[in-house]
Amino acid sequence: MKFGVITFPGSNCDMDMVYALESKLGQKVERLWHKDKDLKGCDFIIVPGGFSYGDYLRSGAIARFSPIMEKVQEHAEKGGYVMGVCNGFQILCEAGLLPGALMHNDSHKFICKNILLKPVSKKAIMTKDLDDSRVYKIPIAHGEGKYYASDEVLKELVKNDQILFQYVDEEGAVNNESNPNGSALNIAGICNKRGNVFGMMPHPERAADSELKNNDGKLILESILHSIDA
Repeated sequence: MKFGVITFPGSNCDMDMVYALESKLGQKVERLWHKDKDLKGCDFIIVPGGFSYGDYLRSGAIARFSPIMEKVQEHAEKGGYVMGVCNGFQILCEAGLLPGALMHNDSHKFICKNILLKPVSKKAIMTKDLDDSRVYKIPIAHGEGKYYASDEVLKELVKNDQILFQYVDEEGAVNNESNPNGSALNIAGICNKRGNVFGMMPHPERAADSELKNNDGKLILESILHSIDA
């Protein structure tokens, strides 16, 4: 498995992801530039967090037109794996690779803190190796993290087991108090119907090192590896 991590102008979590994959999980990682026109043999593409193109217009709205995104779309259409984290999730939604959109937080403030997640999907490679009887502490850092989709799309997400994570409280309960941004159904991450494109607002790569006293994000990344190797 060879991972490719894309850097756009304004990305600031690309090297965090590279570090987590290379140093903590021992994976091969290729650093990809937004102007690259090939994926350099990578099997799993990661669109990282940050503020691509300064988040002008809408978050991810300009980055989705970067040259490399055409190759990312082709890769996904062929069944290749693609994951977007935070700004990467926004970019994938803007590119039409994932349904819905990310809107301004209900508070209209940038939120940077640890939150709690519950894995939901039983079939997605990001979650099926996780323990759904416990919660996972993962940091968020976003101003536009409110997941929005039509009622019809939300019903399809539930029906097709496409919800990866929901924001929850310490007891694992889904409620308004545990929802940091106003996301529909407390959604923190989703996948496409085919199950090869993933997006999540929380940052697992920022919770993948024992020196940070939190390895919950590493467990999420390991679930991907275990599921692919299985």
